[in-house]
Amino acid sequence: MVNITFTVDDQVAECASEAAQRMGKSLDQVVLSYLEQLAGSTQRDQEWAQFEQSCLTSGGKLKGWKFNRDEANQR
Repeated sequence: MVNITFTVDDQVAECASEAAQRMGKSLDQVVLSYLEQLAGSTQRDQEWAQFEQSCLTSGGKLKGWKFNRDEANQR
């Protein structure tokens, strides 16, 4: 784990801390959650780009798979 230190305006820190408390979290937890989402969004973007590329290069072939209405509507 890496420790990160950054500088933020006192008023911003106070307002952010109050907002975090209203969510039932600490400011550290909120910042960590945001950083995890930010890091994950990059990974999701890369995965989506790979999926998109595979769809474009497959020529639309489903390799023998056929749509099954019953399976599609199962809950």
